[in-house]
Amino acid sequence: MTSPRIAFLASAAPIAQEARQALSARYGDVSPEQAEVIVALGGDGFMLQTLHATQAHGVPVYGMNRGTVGFLMNEYHPDDLPDRLASAEEAAINPLSSTAITVDGVAHHALAINEVSLLRAGPQAAKLRILVDGKLRMEELVCDGALVATPAGSTAYNYSAHGPILPIGSDVLALTAVAAFRPRRWRGALLPKSAVVRFEVIDPDRRPVMSDADGTSVRDVKSVEIRSEPAITHRILFDPGHGLEERLIQEQFA
Repeated sequence: MTSPRIAFLASAAPIAQEARQALSARYGDVSPEQAEVIVALGGDGFMLQTLHATQAHGVPVYGMNRGTVGFLMNEYHPDDLPDRLASAEEAAINPLSSTAITVDGVAHHALAINEVSLLRAGPQAAKLRILVDGKLRMEELVCDGALVATPAGSTAYNYSAHGPILPIGSDVLALTAVAAFRPRRWRGALLPKSAVVRFEVIDPDRRPVMSDADGTSVRDVKSVEIRSEPAITHRILFDPGHGLEERLIQEQFA
């Protein structure tokens, strides 16, 4: 089979760089702007970086695991890559858009494929007020933090915080507390994908809070507004039978 125009991108890990050199020599290598498909070599963190960095090109990304967990990656096999790419299943996901306002009034905008989280940044628990679509839903949540996760990100930090795993095709977001103290053991809520979630930090001077969107962190926030961004679609390729939907189901029986 004729190989498509492939852009090989790799993390800084030596094993990923070695794989990039070998695959580029075998299948050719073009820039992401010229590519018909992008192959990301690394772990899940590098896959997220690649999706963010190449979103403007509109081409699908096929990951091969040269990292650790590799939930968003396919197994690494150097052979028959054009055939694997031709038969791959595509998952289309929308990221979250977040606007974090710091105590000095500066707005910070970021996109997140997995989740947007708020975390305490000092020794005391955070105190958060939660509004959904402009309506006050919780006057005070005392916690280590809270997050909003997409279905694609629901098996990551969200699941570690005891949040639900969401089917990949569901139009739902998970709002999950991290170590909730009051209300005791509050686990969060399931919200429609169209929901706009706003966290307001109560007493940010004494109880500082930071926000994080897929590794883009902002300290000393006083509010964070989060919504799904339907105008942006990330295309991820998986080997047949090993797509996101199947992986999400497997996680629930692991």
